[in-house]
Amino acid sequence: MKKIWVIAKKELKSFFDSLMAYIMIIVFLGFSGFFTWLYGGDVFFVNQATLQSFFGIAYWTLFFFIPALTMKLIAEEKKTGTIELLLTKPITDWHVVTGKFFATLLLIAITLALTIPYYITISKIGPVDHGAVLSGYLGLLLMSAAYISIGIFASSITNNQIISFLLALLIGLFFHIIFGVLSENFTGFLGEIFNYLSLSSHFESISRGVIDSKDIIYFLSIIFLGLFLSEANLSKRNIVK
Repeated sequence: MKKIWVIAKKELKSFFDSLMAYIMIIVFLGFSGFFTWLYGGDVFFVNQATLQSFFGIAYWTLFFFIPALTMKLIAEEKKTGTIELLLTKPITDWHVVTGKFFATLLLIAITLALTIPYYITISKIGPVDHGAVLSGYLGLLLMSAAYISIGIFASSITNNQIISFLLALLIGLFFHIIFGVLSENFTGFLGEIFNYLSLSSHFESISRGVIDSKDIIYFLSIIFLGLFLSEANLSKRNIVK
């Protein structure tokens, strides 16, 4: 665990050194704040003390932001050859993959923590369902973790950052939209399968305050599968050699 934490700290520092973290935080706060407080389905429009409008816009914003954060994590190191130098140290492929995963998740957690003033402000406006707010944040973290693992997997396939970004978006699109659409167009067992694969159905369940074990297992399964496949892709270099 210590080796994973060392890699995570190094990667998190690189986010801030390259200004990527600052840009992501500022754009996310500006975008989510605008739609939460000023435009369309904002809290004043719905006339309720709720953060559902924030969770809705964050759900889509993070979907696009996360591939941008993960696209270089392994692809750039493979392109420059620094991945080989990194792996000459007493660490495993799993340490590298999970270290980069936790670094990105920490950046997302820091970004979401900066939206706590939204929560405080809402609680001053009227009675708030605190359980729903906390579960909403949990849903965003679980969703982010799932897409980070997908993004790292996409980054492990190629050494081109643009291809990594587009591939992560394409895979994420199935979980974000396509499986949900298919579940509405199929009935019976097939419809249930597509509904279970749809990330939106699990996120909506958690964001409403219903924390079900099947939703937690769903997210953990995607996270593990993404990281496992990423490690497998890194391991292939030994076979090639």
